[in-house]
Amino acid sequence: MKILIITGPPYSGKGTQCELLKSQLNYVHVSTGDRCREEKNNKTDIGIIMSEYEEKGDLVPDSIMRDLFEKILDENIKSEGVILDGYPRTKPQVADLLQLISSKNLLINKVLNIEVPVDELLKRAEKRAETSNRKDDKDPEIHKKRIRVFENVTKPAIEFMKTKLKVENFDGLGTIEEITKKIKISI
Repeated sequence: MKILIITGPPYSGKGTQCELLKSQLNYVHVSTGDRCREEKNNKTDIGIIMSEYEEKGDLVPDSIMRDLFEKILDENIKSEGVILDGYPRTKPQVADLLQLISSKNLLINKVLNIEVPVDELLKRAEKRAETSNRKDDKDPEIHKKRIRVFENVTKPAIEFMKTKLKVENFDGLGTIEEITKKIKISI
């Protein structure tokens, strides 16, 4: 199984790119955000814990995310490939992921980091709030908090990944199709 990680700040278009690439590459798109919402909607034990963090715009603790990711990986182990969207987000999650991947004799083929300026992220967040039915998308303060969390926690994790994996940065401005084309050339 091939593993591709797509990362970047909230509202950068990660989920959109993953959805487009999954059918083109015949990979499974694993959105940890979607999976967290699924666990929450099903009121699983892990979902209840995660919802407390997600609704505040905070990151779910690393140990919970590792357990969830291992479950997701095991569910998709026979897939041709997996696109990870939203995991890992912290340095400990990167370390957990590397250990888990190694224990299963797998490897991460590439990390794609979508970069978008903060002012554009906030515009996209407002637009998503208009079309989304998610409670956590309605509050502009949560948008700002998510971007701060990305800057303070996830950005250092991406820098850490650069010491362990092949990470390629992509300009997230432009049309969806232009960005997809740039990413596909890189893969």
